Amino acid sequence: MQPGTHSIRRVTSWQLIGAQLRHFRKLAGLTQAALATQLGVGEDTIASIEQGRRALQLDLAVQLDELLDTKGALKVAVERVPKKERYQALVKDFVQYEQGAVSLFSYQSQLIPGLLQTEAYARLVFSSHYPPLEEEEIEKRVTTRLDRQRILERKPRPILHFILEESILHAELGDPEVMLRQLLHLRRCMDLPFISIQIMPRKTPKHAGLAGPLVLLETPDHDQLAYVEMHLRAELYDDPADVSALMQKYGMLRTQALTAEESARLLDALLAALLGET
Repeated sequence: MQPGTHSIRRVTSWQLIGAQLRHFRKLAGLTQAALATQLGVGEDTIASIEQGRRALQLDLAVQLDELLDTKGALKVAVERVPKKERYQALVKDFVQYEQGAVSLFSYQSQLIPGLLQTEAYARLVFSSHYPPLEEEEIEKRVTTRLDRQRILERKPRPILHFILEESILHAELGDPEVMLRQLLHLRRCMDLPFISIQIMPRKTPKHAGLAGPLVLLETPDHDQLAYVEMHLRAELYDDPADVSALMQKYGMLRTQALTAEESARLLDALLAALLGET
């Protein structure tokens, strides 16, 4: 930036809604902590919404309108957010979108996907974090990850599809018993009618996923989102052109991976070897 020039920061719809909420809360004589307690949410959730860093979900907007006696003002504001701003790369809200997803497609190159992890495997993953996490932070993240798996019990069932690199199955992480139980859990997941798992073989002439993991999901309103996670940041895409490009990439990955039946046989053979069976 040249000296004397100023960057123009666009005010988003979520920042305006957050300012409205802050105004209504103060008129009601409530602190963020007091409002959070009455709603049964964390104080940081209220703070993030008021700062425009977190999208205000419609159901929460309705509760706030009733609690603050705002006559539906927040509900109307949320409903009027332009579609192009609806998701606005608010990565921390991805879990909320995930929980309501009609369908979800995930390609992973290093780890078992979070939705399919056992508690012990999840704890191993977070224990491997660097810089190291404090023990209480590890437990908090494990609990959050297991909570996400409630999507597997939701009705109507979501359609879930996963593509995993074969190398993930052979990883010797931590206690061998942890990995064995994780693989047994993965095999059980393969038999669930709403889950499909394909393994990407280690020997493949072409690979569409060399850029890394990605997740695609469809919202209840049939909007398409894509989530890409990197070391220090993550991106949530809702632009149709971006999502389309990643959907094409995922489609090619599906053709390059083993079929679901072949993948199940591969995992059966690996488990037989690990369990000492013939």
